[in-house]
Formats: sequence, C-alpha cells, structure tokens
Amino acid sequence: MSLPPIFDNLRAPIVAAPLFLISNPDLVIAQCKAGIVGSFPSLNARPVELLDLWLMRITGELERYSHANPDQPAAPFAVNQIVHKTNERLWEDVEVCVKHKVPIIITSLGARPELNDAIHDYGGIVLHDVINNRFARKAIEKGADGLIAVAAGAGGHAGTISPFALVQEIRQWFDGPLLLAGSIATGGSVLAAQAMGADLSYVGSPFIATEEANASDTYKQMIVDCSADDIIYSNLFTGVHGNYLKPSVAAQGLDPDNLAEGDLSTMKFGSSSGSKSKAWKDILGSGQGIGVVQKIVPVSERINELINQYDAAAVRMGIGVHPSPTP
Repeated sequence: MSLPPIFDNLRAPIVAAPLFLISNPDLVIAQCKAGIVGSFPSLNARPVELLDLWLMRITGELERYSHANPDQPAAPFAVNQIVHKTNERLWEDVEVCVKHKVPIIITSLGARPELNDAIHDYGGIVLHDVINNRFARKAIEKGADGLIAVAAGAGGHAGTISPFALVQEIRQWFDGPLLLAGSIATGGSVLAAQAMGADLSYVGSPFIATEEANASDTYKQMIVDCSADDIIYSNLFTGVHGNYLKPSVAAQGLDPDNLAEGDLSTMKFGSSSGSKSKAWKDILGSGQGIGVVQKIVPVSERINELINQYDAAAVRMGIGVHPSPTP
C-alpha cells in the first residue's frame, strides 16, 4: 500500500474530518500549518459566493506559509461535497473547487463519476465516505481514488460496523488509499488504525474543542465534559443515522433514550437552507472518542499532542519514533 505524493508532507497520518457548520478557514489553515490535512464542507460557506472567497484565502495563506517554511511546508487541504440529490448547489460548488484546483475532494452521501472526472481533470484526488463494504466497492467502481471507512463510533453520519471488520473487508480487495473514522482521538489510536491496515486516520470531534473552531462555547465545553456514554445514535434529525450529544437533545425537550424514528424526507441540503434541518440546528453531533478531550486548546496544541502520543505509542510497541517528533 502506498499513498499518493500529495500526502508526503504530513507530520502525522491524519486527515481532519469536515465538521458541518464548524470547519471554517481559520480551522483549516491552522490544521494544515500544523501538519495534517485540514478540511471543510463546501456547504459551510454560505451563501455560495463565499466559497470562492474562502478558497482564495486558504490557498493564498498556505502558499505563503509553505514558501516561508520550505523545510516543513503546509499540508494539503480538502473540501467535502455532499452528493445527495437534495444538495441544490452541488455543481456550482464543484465548479468553484475546479477553478481553485482543490487538492482533495471528499464526497459523501452518494458517488458521481462525473464529479470524479472533473476533479481528476486538474490532478486532484477524490476520497469517498463509506459505511460498509458494498458502498466501498461502488465508490471505487465509479472512480473514487480512495475510501474513508466510517465505522461505529464516528461522528456525523456514522455506520455501525466495527472498524476491525470494515477495514479487514475492504483490504481484501482494495489496496489504495484507505482512511479510518471512528472514535480516533489519541495518537495511539492513529497508530492502531495503521496497524489494522488503514493508511490515515480521520479525526473530527476533538477539533470541535479548539479555539479556531466555529462552535459555540457551550458546544466546545460539552465536548470536554462528555464521554462515550453521552452519545446517542439516531436518524430522527436528518433521516440518516448519526451520533449526537445527549445533553443537546435533552435541552430541546426530548428524551434522548426514547426518540422517534426519522425518515429521508427530513434531510435537506441546498442553497435555500444550506442545512440538514433548521429545526434541529441545536442538536450537536459528536463521535464517541471525546472522553479523552480534557480542555479547549488551539489547533496546533491538539495536533502536537496527537503527534507526541503517536510517538510514545510507537516506542511502546518497539517500532521506533515518528520521523518528525514534536520537541
């Protein structure tokens, strides 16, 4: 297994997951400067005209940083495209990404060969979210370059399959870029994901509790205060099952342990609302790994901690130290 050269400059084998409403240019730029792939959903840039401005700022700042730091240039960044049929602005967003030659596109909730072709035409790569082996095969058949295995315990629209089972099944037939998502919140977990067969780890929820994240103080503190026991799995809010923080559900007058079933009619993406459901805007998502998140810190501090933990885990396993340890 080998990764494309685009991942050569990473300080750690980590891709920051795109966080709905939370990931913004400040967060992405900080992630890339600290040495991991930063990302954001295109739908976070609202109205659609803002996406062009965001991409101009991100590419410009990262280029200047890399020029000033040739020995440790910034990592590449990614933009997440929701491919679901209700995303009315999908192709408008894709055109803007093509204009700026976004290095990595992450696709979710559908796979489109024509989108993959548009990204490949300028040399970009496409990674696709999957929750099972069947969807993984379909994504590769339709032209995706790599896969993000979204296993049980991940934030957002997570699957229910054990990360061990999901990675094992995919690796039986696919030797391309493979990322693993699902409660990865320490450097030891990142190393474990590699041992299982993944190339990179997909880390999301720990970055909610950072200074740069576009999340409320209440949301950030809830990430710090909660643990895996405070996460529920429900399809009520978007029609697709996802993991959410119990306290945020209870704050809306609902019983987190007795939620009704949702349906796909509650899902909506597009220029008119740009959100999954305004009625549920205060329902806060999170993966199960947040029990180790102890405080709100700058992005650089969170990433340095992950790298140091990764190095320590490697030493414990007797396999050496990461090539770029943090002092």
